[in-house]
Amino acid sequence: MKQSLIIDCDPGVDDATGLLTAFASSDLDLLAVTTVGGNVSAEKTARNARILRQIAGREDVPVFVGAERPLRREPAGAGEFHGAEGLGDLEPYEPEAAVGEGNSAEAIVRLVMERHAGSVALAVMGPMTNLALAMRAEPRLAGHLGPVVVMGGARSEGGNITASAEFNIWADPEAAAEVFASGCRMIVMGLDATHQVRATEERIAAIEAVDTASARAAGAMLRFSQRIERVIVGWDAGPLHDPCTVAWLLKPELFDLAPCRIAVETGSDLTRGHTAVEFRVEAETAHHFWATRADADGVFALITDKLGAGQ
Repeated sequence: MKQSLIIDCDPGVDDATGLLTAFASSDLDLLAVTTVGGNVSAEKTARNARILRQIAGREDVPVFVGAERPLRREPAGAGEFHGAEGLGDLEPYEPEAAVGEGNSAEAIVRLVMERHAGSVALAVMGPMTNLALAMRAEPRLAGHLGPVVVMGGARSEGGNITASAEFNIWADPEAAAEVFASGCRMIVMGLDATHQVRATEERIAAIEAVDTASARAAGAMLRFSQRIERVIVGWDAGPLHDPCTVAWLLKPELFDLAPCRIAVETGSDLTRGHTAVEFRVEAETAHHFWATRADADGVFALITDKLGAGQ
């Protein structure tokens, strides 16, 4: 059976590669894409998701507009890493298909609750604002969700926005804290794992060699990221974060997970968004699973294969 899936995201160049991979995957039943303000504004992330949907030829998948701002914080973007419009060098345009009726939180509640408990997975590639709002609106949601696969957090690698915080968690720490405390089963792709998945020259070239519109778009995003990472961070091969969520859903054996308990710092300005990952837990009762290892060659081979579907 296909895995039913909702992708909650803030595209974003790495979100874009994850979305394009999911759009091209025949073994996923992609119910919707819900967007949120994060890397760029909520208006732009919704437009970007629709552009990517059009590139992939998947107008059958509805896109819903989500939260414009965090639960309590001021919006904080990351345009320096994604371009002012969020899609690197891609010139934005108004896509043909419109957004769906209702907002992202409403769509998440409806699509999950109208199906069997545990049957709908959620891949969260941005701040968790939409999911937190959905859980507030429907208290039964956490117990009805399938796996929630999150890109967010940092432990041994340290943070990428502050010394100890990763951007997606830092952008809305209150939302992340609520979701982690909800009791739903969460697979967490933090920087400890995603920093192992590097977009080397060879891996980018392999995607560029695929003759599909989705592969060409993903290749362009990766080239943009490669250039930006070299200038801002000094890395020759930047990490590919958000697509790890889709890769786990498609091929979980590419990752090693450790049961844990995760809490998020919300009170301190110094350590805002820090993820406290505690491995001293009973594995049988754990709700959180931290990715400790990623097979980078396997992840890129999977993405390249999916982007070539129908070639």
